[in-house]
Amino acid sequence: MAFRRRKSYPLFSQEFVIHNHADIGFFFVLCVLIGLMFEVTAKTAFIFILPQYNSTIQSLDGEILYYHYGVKDLVTILFYVVIAIILHAIVQEYILDKINKRLHLSKVKQSRFNESGQLAAFHLASMFWCLYVSTTEGYLSSPKTLWESYPHVYLPFQVKFFYLCQLAYWLHALPELYFQKVKKEEVPRQLQYIVLYLLHITGAYLLNLTRLGLILLLLQSVAEFLFHIARLFYFTDENNQKLFNAWGIVFVITRLFTLTLSVLTIGFGLARAEVHTFNPDKGDFNTLLFRMVVLLLMCISQTWMMWRFIHFQLRRWREFCKEQAARKRLAAVAMVKQQAKVLKRESGYHENGVVKAENGSTPRQKKIKSP
Repeated sequence: MAFRRRKSYPLFSQEFVIHNHADIGFFFVLCVLIGLMFEVTAKTAFIFILPQYNSTIQSLDGEILYYHYGVKDLVTILFYVVIAIILHAIVQEYILDKINKRLHLSKVKQSRFNESGQLAAFHLASMFWCLYVSTTEGYLSSPKTLWESYPHVYLPFQVKFFYLCQLAYWLHALPELYFQKVKKEEVPRQLQYIVLYLLHITGAYLLNLTRLGLILLLLQSVAEFLFHIARLFYFTDENNQKLFNAWGIVFVITRLFTLTLSVLTIGFGLARAEVHTFNPDKGDFNTLLFRMVVLLLMCISQTWMMWRFIHFQLRRWREFCKEQAARKRLAAVAMVKQQAKVLKRESGYHENGVVKAENGSTPRQKKIKSP
């Protein structure tokens, strides 16, 4: 894979890292893949590529391979962070940059267009991936599985791999703030949702609430995909705001479903198998204090998101009212000017006490014939 280099920079300088980070990442991935070819390095290379901590469990269907989490997951996450950086560069250079050249957007709009383009692609893939995993594992067809047999210490391969990739994507978003030269004013806003995603996904992964987290991520991906698609259409045509209305409805429904599922699973479902003390060795955190803290954090995060949503809608409403008022003023001024032209055309105008015609000439007086 070769990325276009527009300029040459000194090796390991700041400009070199920013403009060639994808090539550096590709070189790292290539080294890991080459390591698979040799027996000495193959064992180490597999730690980067495949999820670790697998164990075989006997069941009625035979032996089934499951996974649990551990410190070596950090190595696997690091590898897929580099993969995410490479994919980010591919989408940016071969799709978004070409669209930007045709649209001729300002720098501020171009930055937000790139952000929404990247997140729309990610949430689309995440949405279908969540739907596939939830369907094949039976979480959608049987909601009881969200809390039954807690703690869910042993995970199927696709569930663990999904969580590792989710963590890798949101961790890769941190260095991308530097690589994409995001403005200082935009950094706090982007850091907010990056940290929120990392906290929620990490919490669900470490507290063995992966089944509930998977469904909530599916709902969130649908809402976020609609939002970023609406932004992309808005940047291409500012009059196109209908998708924002559809996103608003989906966003509110998502918040309601998130709170409902959280209360149903954590407040009622896990209460049936409550323990009195924490048991980190078995991964069982199902105590009253644990459930209360998790529900409180969920309520705070959902309330904060609703407040941001209401603030966004009020700002849109104020901007719409200003635009309507400006259009009415322009229409009124145009109407007055048109009426003035009509009156001037009909009656002419006076200059130094003499009636002038529209072309500036004095009208000829009619001669009165004598009887």
